[in-house]
Order: sequence, then C-alpha cells, then structure tokens
Amino acid sequence: MAQQGVALPYTGWGDIIRDIPPVAWGALGVALALGLSAIGAAWQVCVLNFWGIFITGSSLLGAAVKSPRIRSKNLVSVIFCEATAIYGVIIAILVASKLDGVPPDFIQSMMDANKIEKWQADAIAAGWGLLATGLTVGLSNVFSGISVGVAGSGAALGDAQRPEIFVKMLIVEIFASALGLFGVIIGLLQLNLVNFTRPARS
Repeated sequence: MAQQGVALPYTGWGDIIRDIPPVAWGALGVALALGLSAIGAAWQVCVLNFWGIFITGSSLLGAAVKSPRIRSKNLVSVIFCEATAIYGVIIAILVASKLDGVPPDFIQSMMDANKIEKWQADAIAAGWGLLATGLTVGLSNVFSGISVGVAGSGAALGDAQRPEIFVKMLIVEIFASALGLFGVIIGLLQLNLVNFTRPARS
C-alpha cells in the first residue's frame, strides 16, 4: 500500500511568501537596483528598441560620418547614460551593507518561533523595504536611461544639422538624467527606514 504524503501547512500564496526569509527579499533588492540600472544605462532589446548608450552611440556614429565635429561634444550623452549605472551601484552597495548587519542565526531564529513577534514583523518589513528600495532605484534608472538615450540621440542628430541647438538639447538630457537622481533620493529615504533588529535573548 502506498504511503500518503504529509499535507503542507500552506493555505495560499501568502503563506509561502511570508515564509521566505526577509534577507532573501533584501538580496533581491540588491540585484534589482544593480541589474535594472545597468540595463537602463547600457542596452537592452525590447520590441526592436535599443536603450541608453546604444541609442545615443548609434545615432552619434551615424551623424558623425556627415559631420565629424559632433563626435567629442556629444559624448556627454554617453556619460549621462553611465551615471544611471553608477546610481545603481551606489544603492546596491548601501542595500548590501544593510544585509551585512544581519546576525548569522537570524533566519533560523525566525523559523523556530511559534508566533510572529515584533522583531519578526520588523524583519519582514525590513526585507520588503530593501526590495522596494532596489525596485524604486532600478526602475527609475531604467526609464532615466531610456530618456537620456532618446534625448542624446536627438541631440546628436540635431547638432549635426544645426549646431546652435546643442545647448538646448543638453538641458533636455540633464532633466532626463534627473529621473535617475530622483530615484536615488527616494531610495535613500526608503533605506533610512530599514533596520534588521536582533531578537532578544531569553
């Protein structure tokens, strides 16, 4: 006779998500901040659109064939795209430093508890806070990279035709790059609210 399996105490997805350690959510926040920022800065193919540096670089190289004078001054657009990746690296380091403060037996002490205590609720909130920080910074840097890439492409093509519009297009790029900076500021505010508290020893 076949043995019957033991039923899991999970009644829904909420139970499964609750049992994922908060440190895992924080580590996912590190990955999202770094990965999405790099995608926004470098390149990514999505419905035949290229982002960030690839958009700017391809337009710059194409327009520089007809008008070689635009090569050096339009490299500013590439630097603005790289800034979004740097923002992601900074936040990823700060989020990872929050995870370094977690005691080694922290996860096991969470799993051994019979009921959710205050320190466990704080730890769950901290894990979700780190995830939200990574997601906020990562997504803002993706859209900042796209915006800077499109504006940089327009600046290179416009500068090749009419050199007097370069400064005006540079201002547009600065405002597009500010999206990533706003995401970093909000991420820092979120990061200040996160703290893994050590459980009280009995």
